[in-house]
Amino acid sequence: MAGARPRTLPASAVPVAVGTAVAHAGGQVIWWRAVLALFVSVALQVGTNYANDYSDGVRGTDDARVGPVRLVASGLRPAPAVRAAALAAFGLAGVAGLALAAAAGWWLLIVGAACIAAGWFYTGGPRPYGYAGFGELFVFVFFGLVATVGTAYVQLGHFTALCWLAAVPIGLLAVALLVVNNLRDIPGDTAAGKQTLAVRVGASATRHLYTGCVLAPFALAVGAAAVRFGALLALVALPVALAPLRQVRDGASGPALIPVLGDTGRTQLAFGLMLAVGIWI
Repeated sequence: MAGARPRTLPASAVPVAVGTAVAHAGGQVIWWRAVLALFVSVALQVGTNYANDYSDGVRGTDDARVGPVRLVASGLRPAPAVRAAALAAFGLAGVAGLALAAAAGWWLLIVGAACIAAGWFYTGGPRPYGYAGFGELFVFVFFGLVATVGTAYVQLGHFTALCWLAAVPIGLLAVALLVVNNLRDIPGDTAAGKQTLAVRVGASATRHLYTGCVLAPFALAVGAAAVRFGALLALVALPVALAPLRQVRDGASGPALIPVLGDTGRTQLAFGLMLAVGIWI
């Protein structure tokens, strides 16, 4: 459970909830496809978390870690076992994805393969993109656009303006999770030669980026209300966002940012559920 990083899992469940609400707004919810989309999304993130644990562990970049425990670096589990767990999670996601592709279009197999590759090569392979500062971009694309729009598509069979409008704020809040994680790890990542975006731009700019990723979704919800008025319900989640925002803006660092990660996950969960309910009704 620790290796699966449950605090981050709202990033995979929320876009499916929002995408299903978009499908309802479009006139068609196919529940078995929604459930499979949820399974695929969560399994992909769990696989990514294990893959990240494995790759960072064998590289030694987690040896001086400040955040929550990592299985390989701490010696709680051997590296091959964690790698096997990652591959198993990706495999389960692939099996469920095959069923969705058979129902909604075989071209989705390409999207699924890209998701698995993005999960593995975030910190895996000879040139991990997470070490080069591109993690936030890939999280926005796969945990925002792909997960939300893809969930709506497998039920509707086509794209809508609303699915894109809803996907952007969800992607930004997923990015906020990674940003605060990387903000906490700046000293350790710098020492390990891990050039995350936070390391590249520094703590001050990273705090501004976090603020933007948390606040912009609420402004975008107002814009989405032009298409679906109920999207304004997402503003109910704004008070949940204030505590982590305040801590980051006040200069929290190191271990003090560990609870901020959980608070950011709760912000995304509250925002996503309220947005989904608002779009649904």
